[in-house]
Amino acid sequence: MVGKRKYAITRDEIMDRWAKNQPHVLTWITQYGSVEQRKFQAHNLWIFCESVKMNPNELLALKDNPASLKAERLLDSFVANEDLDIPNSVKRNAVNCVRAFFAAHYKDLAKRAGRMDLEKVKPYRKPTKEDLRKLWDACYNPRDRSMLVSLPNATAMAKETIVNLKWKHIEEGWENIDCPHISIPPELVKGHGRRRYKDVRQETFLTPEAKEDLTKYREWMERVKGVKFTPETNVYLTVQSPFKAVTYDDIGKATVELSKRAGVEYSLHDARRYVQTALEEAKINPNWARKIRGRKVRGEESPYSRPEIEKLREAYRSALQYLQFRELTSLAELRERQEVSEELMAKMDMGEGLTKEDLEKAKRHKLKLIIARHKRFVEAKKEDPQDCPNGTNCPTFKEIGEADLLSHLQSGWKIEYKSSNGRLIVRRER
Repeated sequence: MVGKRKYAITRDEIMDRWAKNQPHVLTWITQYGSVEQRKFQAHNLWIFCESVKMNPNELLALKDNPASLKAERLLDSFVANEDLDIPNSVKRNAVNCVRAFFAAHYKDLAKRAGRMDLEKVKPYRKPTKEDLRKLWDACYNPRDRSMLVSLPNATAMAKETIVNLKWKHIEEGWENIDCPHISIPPELVKGHGRRRYKDVRQETFLTPEAKEDLTKYREWMERVKGVKFTPETNVYLTVQSPFKAVTYDDIGKATVELSKRAGVEYSLHDARRYVQTALEEAKINPNWARKIRGRKVRGEESPYSRPEIEKLREAYRSALQYLQFRELTSLAELRERQEVSEELMAKMDMGEGLTKEDLEKAKRHKLKLIIARHKRFVEAKKEDPQDCPNGTNCPTFKEIGEADLLSHLQSGWKIEYKSSNGRLIVRRER
């Protein structure tokens, strides 16, 4: 049985069924940088208009006379009306939208109009590590483990940021870095780079376990689903063809369903609190913590608090014991793993293979990508057809530079692997 609709027009319908026919509304919502924010604001204004039986033009007309208080009294009546079947939280959102609507048309309302003092009944939720393990175990696929659990609880990314995250935002060579850096431009974080949020970026990182989940998700999409990612591709896609970028609503619905399956109350905003608490427990400088969470730096330090990424990464590493919920890795172990990774990658970039001792070291530190690259390197050295069972239809591998790539592609070669120093391994069937 289909349940009764809560509102005659839903948030997803608001633009086509109402806002597009309201010029003053369209003028107002253009100040909001994302489609989801525009829908949110327009829908809350519509809720108010429906409740007071007025359209946006009639609302603005109430302040044609700046001395008139009709609009303020209407807002107060809306707040006081207990017969309306609207939760207080929605009322408050509607009040804020109405005030913003008038302000956008240079008809500011009195500050006290529509004042609401909401008593918080429930405490703010912050998931425990056990909660996160239950949520992780309840995920149906590698994408959801990364998108809904490990990435947001490592980076404090907002839902809207996750929707728009692209591979180019993750630092180059991230697969071989213990805590990869993710740099989010202002238009994708709170405030969308406007007004007081101008130039506010989010400089965040992945924990080793969040990096592992992201790697497994990407490999799964490429191997099982046949997806080809590029730097401009959205990180998170639907898991069914035609593999489009996930939407804001997709993530919202998936989170609700996951929460029910795991038996844990959870939202992506809870993940932000989880990260904030971890950074506080690690006693990270508050301004640095705000950079990691993508918030405006406070106080007089604001123009100067631009730490180098490596310093910020080192501070983030100190919080790993509070952030990671599956594997507990000490800071010393992480540093050793990173040093070994850099040592072996440098050796490979010089065109050398790994010795038996190198391979043992790579296995001990779980450097799977370096081991895989070594195998490709060994295969690239096999040029004798006698190495193949039949001597035909066997792949030939070759290591080339980017300058030689075009001619090889035209000759039927395919890219097999790209190293961090720009060298490529290409492959062709004999």
